[in-house]
Amino acid sequence: MREIQDSIKDSVHKLLSDRICFYNLTDYKVTETQIVNKITGTSFIFKGLQEHNAGNIKSLEGVDIVWLEEAQKISKKSWEILDPTIRKAGSEIWISMNREEENDPVWKAVAANPDERTLVVKVNYTDNPFCPEEMKYLAEKCRCESPDDYAHIWLGAPVAAGSHKLIGYNAVHKATQTQLMNSSSPLIIGIDVARFGDDKTVFCFRKGRLCTEFKSFAGLDNVAVANQATHYIRDYKPARVFVDAGGVGGGVIDILHDRGFKKIVRAVMFGSKALNDERYHNRRAEMWDELRQWLASEPAVKIPDNENLCAELCAVNKKYDSRGRLQLEEKDEIKKRLGRSPDMADALALTFAEPVYDNGTEEYAGFKENSIESLFRANVKKNNSW
Repeated sequence: MREIQDSIKDSVHKLLSDRICFYNLTDYKVTETQIVNKITGTSFIFKGLQEHNAGNIKSLEGVDIVWLEEAQKISKKSWEILDPTIRKAGSEIWISMNREEENDPVWKAVAANPDERTLVVKVNYTDNPFCPEEMKYLAEKCRCESPDDYAHIWLGAPVAAGSHKLIGYNAVHKATQTQLMNSSSPLIIGIDVARFGDDKTVFCFRKGRLCTEFKSFAGLDNVAVANQATHYIRDYKPARVFVDAGGVGGGVIDILHDRGFKKIVRAVMFGSKALNDERYHNRRAEMWDELRQWLASEPAVKIPDNENLCAELCAVNKKYDSRGRLQLEEKDEIKKRLGRSPDMADALALTFAEPVYDNGTEEYAGFKENSIESLFRANVKKNNSW
């Protein structure tokens, strides 16, 4: 099965027919639309999911094995109909896919958090003992010329930054692997306050080039969020706390200001005018682009190796407004693709709302780096001037 199969030519019918011929399996009868074993009665049928309504798909309930080919293209609706339909005792669903996006519906439903009955196997050209030398050459050439393309095309990573992506997979993955052990830089906390429904209030903790952790809470009202923030402010002594003031966030800020934290707690409106109004459509685009530059800077930064965080960071598409300023797609559009709000990534972006003086030192595995010196070198490299 595929999501769309306009004709038998779109299926693996020819591939199976060629293998039957190659191995001289004479007990199979190949017709234009089916392949049947004349001895066992086993039959292969070929269908497109999208072209069948729910009733037709549910008629497949007696099938032993379903092979979903090109499964990255299968819609959430198609999967939700098919999955409970294949319920015969001992039945299996085999899925083959080359991931496109972090939020591919079948990947999210099956492989992102596999249960004990699910086997996930990643297979690349490096696992193929028969891989031609020419293919290895092309892979190495791609790796040298475009690491993001190499990660997607040859290693099966979700699609990286292109004309529409703000942050690429390669930069995010690199940040999860960095051996940054500690930082004496000032602590900055970003708070993305839940607005409604299944959104979560997320606290992000960042010290210079080290993002230490995230804490997520569901179902908290304004007072409970403010109480949690008060606890972190008193115990961790942050230099700044940036709070999303949109939606219900304004109430949290009022409570924290009333408790004496006005110098530390700053309100941030994602939709308000950017500090650099000539370059950015609004504060949201500005903060996210600062986050993008931070992830790409040297020496390397560190973020938690969290799949949901990585998916959120890579999910945002960019565009440009009529003045040529950077603009991001609406949060609701991101939520539709991810199946959730990008709360963790927004909380991290909030830590870049305003510059905070940093004279700390980062401790990597084997050496220490002064934050001012590293940022100065990065700025000189970026601008090629003083």
